[in-house]
Amino acid sequence: MKYKFSIFYSLISLFSFVPSFCNAQNDYTAFVDPFIGTGGHGHTFPGAVVPFGMVQLSPDTRLEGWDGCSGYHYSDSIIYGFSHTHLSGTGGSDYGDILLMPTLDPLQLQNKDYSSTFKKANEKASPGYYSVLLDKSNITVELTATKHTGLQKYTFPKSGYSNVILDLTHRDKVKKGEINIVGNNEINGVRISSAWAETQMVYFVIQFSKPFRKSGIAKSDIIQDGIKRDTGEFLKAYVQFETKQGEIIYARIGISGVSIDGARKNLEAEQPNFNFEKVEKNAHNLWNRELSKIEIETKDIKAKKIFYTSLYHCFIAPNIYQDVDGKYRGRDLKIHETKDFNYYTVFSLWDTYRALHPLFTLIDRKRTADYINTFITQYKQGGCLPVWELSGWETNCMIGYHAVSVIAEAYLKGIPGFDIQKAFEAMKFSAMEDRNGLKSYKENGYIKFNSEGQNVSRTLEYAYDDWCIAMVAKKLGKEKDYKYFIKRAQNYKNVFDTSTGFMRPRNGDFLSPFDTYSVDNNYTEANAWQYSFYVPQDLDGHIKLLGGKNKLVNFLDSLFAASSKLTGHEQMDISGMIGQYVHGNEPSHQIAYEYDYAGQPWKSQYWVRRIMDELYDNKPDGLAGNEDCGQMSAWYILSSLGFYEVCPGGNQYAIGSPIFDKAVIHFENGKSFTISTTNNSKIYKYIQSATLNNKVYTKSFLTYEDLTKGGTINFDMGAEPNKVWGSGITDMPETKIDN
Repeated sequence: MKYKFSIFYSLISLFSFVPSFCNAQNDYTAFVDPFIGTGGHGHTFPGAVVPFGMVQLSPDTRLEGWDGCSGYHYSDSIIYGFSHTHLSGTGGSDYGDILLMPTLDPLQLQNKDYSSTFKKANEKASPGYYSVLLDKSNITVELTATKHTGLQKYTFPKSGYSNVILDLTHRDKVKKGEINIVGNNEINGVRISSAWAETQMVYFVIQFSKPFRKSGIAKSDIIQDGIKRDTGEFLKAYVQFETKQGEIIYARIGISGVSIDGARKNLEAEQPNFNFEKVEKNAHNLWNRELSKIEIETKDIKAKKIFYTSLYHCFIAPNIYQDVDGKYRGRDLKIHETKDFNYYTVFSLWDTYRALHPLFTLIDRKRTADYINTFITQYKQGGCLPVWELSGWETNCMIGYHAVSVIAEAYLKGIPGFDIQKAFEAMKFSAMEDRNGLKSYKENGYIKFNSEGQNVSRTLEYAYDDWCIAMVAKKLGKEKDYKYFIKRAQNYKNVFDTSTGFMRPRNGDFLSPFDTYSVDNNYTEANAWQYSFYVPQDLDGHIKLLGGKNKLVNFLDSLFAASSKLTGHEQMDISGMIGQYVHGNEPSHQIAYEYDYAGQPWKSQYWVRRIMDELYDNKPDGLAGNEDCGQMSAWYILSSLGFYEVCPGGNQYAIGSPIFDKAVIHFENGKSFTISTTNNSKIYKYIQSATLNNKVYTKSFLTYEDLTKGGTINFDMGAEPNKVWGSGITDMPETKIDN
């Protein structure tokens, strides 16, 4: 019964139209450029995907290297093929599963031989669609996708024999492969590989729209005559067709983390035939529905393209990781089935807890509950909440236990649909382990630099996470837990050096000599400059340590005015610098808004605008650093609307400088919040005055209730700062620990 319901639901989803609040005449996808972020160090991919889909069908142009993490880089000119899984904007490489490549005779099985050059002028991409002309063969390849499947369309240029190659050896190390050739129109099998995720299983079913005349399986590039099935580490296969000039052949592909049968069910449910136009139109409609959650009005077409491309990037990950019948492979790598929620994967939590998940809390509450149910399930199956989970495997990449932030953000803002008692149990468990420096943290109130790397960063981020646990404990009435964790939430004080104002490594005494510009093993993708502003849960306490609000302002001024030099040996992932502000790296993302907390919001307005203007662009290298599964884009979405949640789990959004004439946020409760501006431009970036629901508004922050109950805020903008607006004692946002 569950399987029948899931197929019905999938078909309804497949052919659904945009919701009532989306004007059918508005094509938001027209302002999305999937090539933004594919150059520089953005690490995104341009291929076909639907929102949060299991399949990301995209060209592969690079086999290795840091800037090849997504499998594609805009500067490349060779395509190796088209694979069905990719990561969006990460700093680590994985995926690239089930690669297909159409070729002409003679048959060649090594990637250096079957690959082809291509020209950028012959490449197109839009949400849910990608196409390219291969120079070597003049074959046109078009791609589209559903949630669990991909569809490839090949237009062959001349009469003769044509091939489609399946390469299971592409990119990652293969632990085991299996290929089965079934009849004269299907290949199925599995690829079990190891990269970032040490064991990743992708089952597949590939069906062709035309019977192939010939097929074969190759092991170590040697074709085995008469073989229809084989297993091993170095498997490839091919099928051959007799084609006419201009003939089109389709390949539809279902994938699954569970089984070949699961891949087949996914394919049957979402692609019962080879209707490319219908699948592409559905993908377009699905994207329009998601993008219409925020409508903007502006004459600045460049900003509009950056905005909707950013929103597009926000809706690529996490990815659905269950089949249409509800089965999925869990953290224990065993097969399970969900009944009440959708199970997801790809949680880049060190990045995404800062802005992406707070954005989801506003406009994607149902999926947020699904994410938390996924967290709880992974805790039950794998013994801990996810840190950086990928395809059922915990990579333990990056620091903190930031799943607790996502849980706190949702629970404290009233999102229903998950077991908060079980979630709280998992939150506490994550905080009470002895790994990753937690033993030193619990014993000393900070992590000693001789006991664990990234010790300052870990101490600071653990303290924030502990505040999240304390706030949930308080709401649950767990007084003992609240007192314990609110004390730990103040551990940031133990790495604060009163003589310099910096957060500094210590082992009893502070580390000496101390270089504030050093990108070393005491910090995470940062140095002392960036992490010395990371106390989102208690900015009031941090201000007191510094000596008052003016001292914080001076310290912030010094950060932006400092030299952009870096010392040390771990500088690869430091990018997007203004002084020592580093926008390409997440620990800086809240910093520009901290002027609000010190009574000088006009400086937040200045710096937020400058970051948007200088570090985002509508070009392939338009991102200042790794996209990181939506975090870089989510920062822009919130900031361009005019606010940002400095402390996820809190209730206040610091106001920056809205850039649009009008923006409307549509909530799942049916209400909308409108941000409008007058006299707004690149020069007129300072707030002169504001009204909230037609009443004078002087606060430099909004609350969650202000937004979600619906209404309108209007900002009157000017070329010169109004140094009075938002500067009153009761007008400043605040995070404060009283205990």
